[in-house]
Amino acid sequence: MLEVKASAKYIRTSAQKTGLVLQTIRGKSVSDAIAVLQFSEKKVAKSVEKVLRSAIANATQEAERVQQRRLDEEDLVVSQAYANQGPSFKRVRPAPMGRAYQTIKRTTHIVVHLAEKE
Repeated sequence: MLEVKASAKYIRTSAQKTGLVLQTIRGKSVSDAIAVLQFSEKKVAKSVEKVLRSAIANATQEAERVQQRRLDEEDLVVSQAYANQGPSFKRVRPAPMGRAYQTIKRTTHIVVHLAEKE
């Protein structure tokens, strides 16, 4: 049984928004997950698709290197997909009467695990 992962760090969006997109692909086959991400209107779906394609490449390379066999994409399923909170950038924005407002620019780490269908 093959299980691989891929991750992307410091993506400029919040972990909560990314989690909503990851929830739609969790447990689906790889081809279905890519189709869902391509037609999603969320901005972060493009980053998630990039991580998913990286995980597919990792799986095919791992199957060829370790197990000396070819792996079809139809045999893979998204077993886990989650987003952890990364560091937040704190910036200052000018406000009226000499004050300043603080803005927080959040980042996230995306992790996608793939496994073979049983």
